Amino acid sequence: MKILKIALAMMLVVLIVAAAYLYKGDLPAEYVDKKYSNDESQFLTMENGAKVHYRDEGDETKPVIVLVHGSNASLHTWEPWVEIFKADYRVISMDLPAHGLTGATPDKDYSSQAQVNTVQAVVSHLDVDTFVLGGNSMGGGVTWRYTLQQPEKVLAMLLVDSSGLPQFRRQPVAAEGESKQSPLIFTLMSKAWFRTAARYLDPYFLAVQGLKSAYNNSPVVTDELIDRYYELAIREGSREATISRFSGFGSRSREPVDVTPFNMPTLIMWGAEDALIPVSVADQFAATLSNNTLVVYEDVGHAPMEEIPERSAADVVNFLKSAGIR
Repeated sequence: MKILKIALAMMLVVLIVAAAYLYKGDLPAEYVDKKYSNDESQFLTMENGAKVHYRDEGDETKPVIVLVHGSNASLHTWEPWVEIFKADYRVISMDLPAHGLTGATPDKDYSSQAQVNTVQAVVSHLDVDTFVLGGNSMGGGVTWRYTLQQPEKVLAMLLVDSSGLPQFRRQPVAAEGESKQSPLIFTLMSKAWFRTAARYLDPYFLAVQGLKSAYNNSPVVTDELIDRYYELAIREGSREATISRFSGFGSRSREPVDVTPFNMPTLIMWGAEDALIPVSVADQFAATLSNNTLVVYEDVGHAPMEEIPERSAADVVNFLKSAGIR
C-alpha cells in the first residue's frame, strides 16, 4: 500500500509538472492588436456585433481585388501581394471571424456562411460593387461560395491552393506519391478529445510544425512569422473561437454544387508540394470550371503568395490583363 501511494504521488507530480509546462494563457487583445495592426488597419462593426479587422489599400480609381486568407491565418498572409498590387489596383483584405484581429464574435457563428457574410459586409461598407475575389485554402472556399451566391459581383476568381468543391470529396484526392507530412493541428483539431484540451494547451510547437509543413520548409518561415501565427492564435478569445469553428466542420453540406455560375475567368494557382491540399485538387478544379487558367509551381507549398510573391503576383497581373481587368 505504501508503494502504491508513493507511485500515485509521483504520477500526480508528473501530471502537475506536465500541465504547468503545456499550459498557456491568453494574450491580452490590446497587446496583440497594437502589435499586428498598422496605419492601414480599420475596423468594421457588423450587425451581429463582430468587429472585423480589414485593410483597404492602393489606388481607389483602379479595379478592386478582394483577398481572403486561409484557416488559422490572417490578412497578413497577403502583405507581399498587397505591396506589389497596390500601385495598380485597389486591394482589400480582412480577418475572418475567429481569425486575426477579428477574433471571437458575439454570436459565435464561425460557419462558412458567416465567412461569406463577412466578405459581403466589408465590400458593402466600402461601396464596392464588382471586384476580383481571391482566396487561399479555406479562403478559396469562401471565394467560390461567395461567387455561387453573388456571381454578378465577381469579375474573376483567384483560387490559391483552395479548398475544393463538395463534389471533390466524393472522389480520390491524393494521387500516388502525394502523401506528405501535413500540419498536425488540422488532424488533432478533428478529434473531440483534443478540442477539449486545446483551450489550455500551448500551441507553439504545433505552430512551428504546421508552418514548416504548410510552407514546404521555405525560408520565409522565420521567427517573426511563427510569432505572428502563435500570438494571433492565443489572442484573448481566439482559442475558443477556433475550437468552435473546427467543431462545426462536420455539419457542412456535402451536396454537389451547381458550377454554372462559375463562368467568370478563374486563375487556379497551386504549389506542387502542398502538404495540406494536394495538387490533384487543382486538376479537379481545372476539369470542372469552364473558363480557367491553371498554374502549378514546383517546389512550392501551400502559400505561393508568401513563398514566391513576385512570381505568383506577376502571374495574377498577367491573368487579369488577359481578362481585360486593368
